[in-house]
Amino acid sequence: MEEKKVNENESNLPKNFIKEIIDEHNKSGRFNNKVHTRFPPEPNGYLHIGHAKSICLNFGLAEEYKGKCNLRFDDTNPVKEDVEYVESIQTDIRWLGFDWEKRLYFASDYFEQFYEYALVLIRKGKAYVDSLSADEIREYRGTPTEPGKESPYRNRSVEENLELFEKMKNGEFKDGEHILRAKIDMSSPNMNLRDPAVYRIRNTSHHRTGDKWCIYPMYDFAHGFSDSIEGITHSVCTLEFENHRPLYDWFLDEVEAPHHPQQIEFARLNLSFTVMSKRKLLQLVNENIVDGWDDPRMPTISAYRRRGYTPESIRNFAEEVGVAKRNGVIDVGRLEYAIRDHLNKIANRVMAVINPVKLVIINYPENVVEELEAINNPEDETAGKRKIPFSKELFIEQTDFMEDPPRKFFRLSPGKEVRLRYAYIIKCEDVIKDDDGNIKEIHCTYDPETKSGMSNSNRKVKGTIHWVSAQHAIEAEVRLYDRLFNSEDPTGDKKKDFLEFINPDSLEIKTDCKLEPSLADAKAGDKFQFERNGYFCVDTRYSKPGKPVFNRTVTLRDTWAKMQNK
Repeated sequence: MEEKKVNENESNLPKNFIKEIIDEHNKSGRFNNKVHTRFPPEPNGYLHIGHAKSICLNFGLAEEYKGKCNLRFDDTNPVKEDVEYVESIQTDIRWLGFDWEKRLYFASDYFEQFYEYALVLIRKGKAYVDSLSADEIREYRGTPTEPGKESPYRNRSVEENLELFEKMKNGEFKDGEHILRAKIDMSSPNMNLRDPAVYRIRNTSHHRTGDKWCIYPMYDFAHGFSDSIEGITHSVCTLEFENHRPLYDWFLDEVEAPHHPQQIEFARLNLSFTVMSKRKLLQLVNENIVDGWDDPRMPTISAYRRRGYTPESIRNFAEEVGVAKRNGVIDVGRLEYAIRDHLNKIANRVMAVINPVKLVIINYPENVVEELEAINNPEDETAGKRKIPFSKELFIEQTDFMEDPPRKFFRLSPGKEVRLRYAYIIKCEDVIKDDDGNIKEIHCTYDPETKSGMSNSNRKVKGTIHWVSAQHAIEAEVRLYDRLFNSEDPTGDKKKDFLEFINPDSLEIKTDCKLEPSLADAKAGDKFQFERNGYFCVDTRYSKPGKPVFNRTVTLRDTWAKMQNK
């Protein structure tokens, strides 16, 4: 059945310059009206939010144009790669809601073909084995304003190059002893065309091919040929590869590849208060600054999943920020807004007291427990209602009481009234302290005629606070996560180590929190809004049956939306 492009009016995605290029190709018939993209991660770390944007873009384009998207691992550097990363990447992509079907590939699938392409270049006099050291190659390469100079090994004969390359393949040399380079132009203003490396020696076992190979192709060489072999039409990559595009095309043209994809570059995602370098993220993990790749303070997809982000919110964020031609920095508040917006729709409301202080209603009858009705989610009519116990002794937040409050403090204070959420209006009558002056209990009276939902409960007070019944509360650990860095641009100051900007308050662990009893059976991954405190998720690592640990996903405060509405 002939594949057809989706009409733009039928798509919810906004128009962007990549779609304009694809539309022009479809109009001219360049790729026979087909769109075949790919997502090509290196298995040398966990995917982060920047990769998530690329995943959404590549799989989204394929879906919109009724095309295909491959998942291909660029596993050409066995020194840094691991099966753990391969598995985590597949998990992340599936979690985001995308499916490569049966199109799972590895660059290592094509090692034999890459080797044959290298031989073609050598036989054409377009590649040579260089014996300069790495430092000498850098020195000979020149600078952006000064041309490079040719290696003394550049004019080796085709026969000598073939023989040396064969020996490289057979493991007769040490790492770095020789390297295969393309013969292009050492005076090119494009540094990438100054005889770039094609193959390097790596006497290291590969996670898929074992010890079969001891030479491995460079990314610029392998990537274009992988695209060509798989029939990719549009090779979408980030902007730093724009100057690599002439080399991408040169390799394909020189070996006369039967299929020549179009490389298109877009601006990578940069977030404020965030580090996106996999090398730096690995440093955070290895130096135990964070609790692994999935530490909820990390910008990895696995960390976001553990923290309680939803795939829908990340896809919405990727769509909202769009595709740009120039690099820039996106306010991390826009990501937090997307998370908050989706959780507001799906997360049930519950009451949890993170910093508890006891409140006693002195005129409430002893040994009486009421079951009050609470709304699970006002944004979702199907969520229904639940019963919560109410009794003489409660817990409230310490911050909801002040002995000497400022003028516009509308919570509880001596002689003042507030409403207890879903319950009664109470009035503070007395404060009980220990010998050190710390508040032990707050004594109040309640007005039994002001129960929420009753016809005579229309007496108004300015403040409403949440609570839990002391007799029925469950204790839980709550982890309050904040941004890992306290600088908008942790890597912007080249004179300072990015670790100097670590936020010392990025994690606060509360072990004496009081939660309503409905949360006792919460399961790993369950998401809730703790009323007046924020959105929280049951941790997937530390929670145990009957003893959930809660991670704060995001606060209720929405500063980015407020800025947009100014």
